[in-house]
Amino acid sequence: MLTMKTRKSLLKALAGAAATLLMCVACDDTTGTLGNNMLPGSDYIHTSSALYDVTTRSVLADSVFAKTSTGYVGRFSDPDFGYFESGFLTELNCTDNFTFPIPYTYDEKTKTGKGTLAGDSVVDCSLVVYYKSWFGDSLNACRMSVYQLDKRLEKNRYTNVRPEEFYNKYDPEALLGRKAYTAYDTSVPDSVRNATDSYGYATFEPNVTFPLDKEYARGLLVLNREHPEYFKNAEAFADHVFKGVYVKSDYGDGTILYVDRVAMRMSFCLHYTDSLGVALKKQDGTDSLTVSSFTVFASTKEVVQANQFMNSDLIAQRAAEEEHTYLKSPAGIFTEATLPYDKLYQDLAGDTLNAVKLTFTNYQQQDKYRFSMSEPETVLLLRKTELKEFFENNSLTNDITSYYVSHNNVATNQYTFQNISRLVTTCISEKLDAKQAARSKAGASWNEAKWEAEWTAQHPDWDKVLLIPVQVDTYTDSYYGSQRVIGINHDLRPSYAKLKGGPKGGNLQIEVIYTTFQK
Repeated sequence: MLTMKTRKSLLKALAGAAATLLMCVACDDTTGTLGNNMLPGSDYIHTSSALYDVTTRSVLADSVFAKTSTGYVGRFSDPDFGYFESGFLTELNCTDNFTFPIPYTYDEKTKTGKGTLAGDSVVDCSLVVYYKSWFGDSLNACRMSVYQLDKRLEKNRYTNVRPEEFYNKYDPEALLGRKAYTAYDTSVPDSVRNATDSYGYATFEPNVTFPLDKEYARGLLVLNREHPEYFKNAEAFADHVFKGVYVKSDYGDGTILYVDRVAMRMSFCLHYTDSLGVALKKQDGTDSLTVSSFTVFASTKEVVQANQFMNSDLIAQRAAEEEHTYLKSPAGIFTEATLPYDKLYQDLAGDTLNAVKLTFTNYQQQDKYRFSMSEPETVLLLRKTELKEFFENNSLTNDITSYYVSHNNVATNQYTFQNISRLVTTCISEKLDAKQAARSKAGASWNEAKWEAEWTAQHPDWDKVLLIPVQVDTYTDSYYGSQRVIGINHDLRPSYAKLKGGPKGGNLQIEVIYTTFQK
């Protein structure tokens, strides 16, 4: 039987073992060890913090990867950054084995009818540009032009696409339409604007409509009958029938539309029929007819869409300022930060890194103009070497080399990354592994100073991260009620922030919390 003293000793030992286990699990989950030494069991734990300098600068984005189903069209001028102009090119999707309504025929033998189309013609045809929101002046007078493409779009999603390579602006038949508009259409009555269906969803969508020639639509109808293989799928449709449209703004300054989709709509005169397909008659003996409108082809996520963004030269002047840095979207300016990995390893080798906190503070922005841009809502901190593949591969943040946070505009005007220690340890380990491999290969001829110089020249962005404005798409799990991130893309809405730092504006600092084990 255990004595009371023995029981107390055993309980004390178990409690100590449990505490050690919990500490080890916590360290493995959230921290990284910079050194490679084994820790003796009798080590004394001491936690400390230190500040290290981080240098920053602005870098021009030039163009960004923009895989999005939203089209941006319009022009907006800002006194600080100059003009920003956007337009987009898009294909129209064709559902598999698409067919138009067929003309009505009646079989006297079977007493049944087939088809619904009254005659073989189109009542109306139009190209409709739908949008739900915009940036800037809702009553600004603008004009939009739509051109038909004569060349298939490439799967290049970057915003430096050259529209003139895909259509002939000197061909009068390329212009499908030109229309003046305001983002808020005052000609639409409130009864229409505020109408909802039986489920409470709005039935009106703001749009700019371009009437098309009925003979043009009639040609599509005939082509569908003669060559159904051209309408087999979206690829065949784009190859043989309709390669797409270029939507651009050619008048107005102060409004950017966020376009949801472009649709080709056709109206047909159709017979009312019974269950046997027999055309119904009115009481006076005439045919019972109705005119129905259908979206036949539309831009969707399944087809190629490319946005073009152009900025004035003034944005380059802002990026060159050295007393601060900028974030500017879309396709404008990123902030680059150089992290002190070598210094951290030199000082903390053998210690355990618990947390590394990095904060970007923006200056208070004042609404100096009628339509001023606000700060980006969300930013991505991304290792610079991974910029291209992150967006092209539709990656999500891994909390190792990529992180995102929202702007705190209430209390601090900051973007704060609470713990990027895994980024630090990953990058340091990458260099250490490369050095160890080179040392083993070189043997007696090893020259560390020469290797360091060559490494720096070959990996200039090894220690650099970018701060990038992004939009984060989420999905709400209806069962658990939680949100999951399903996509991270460049923010293509106008926004900007001026951040503290810059080559002449003073260094930022990272706050490092680490654990030292001492005997």
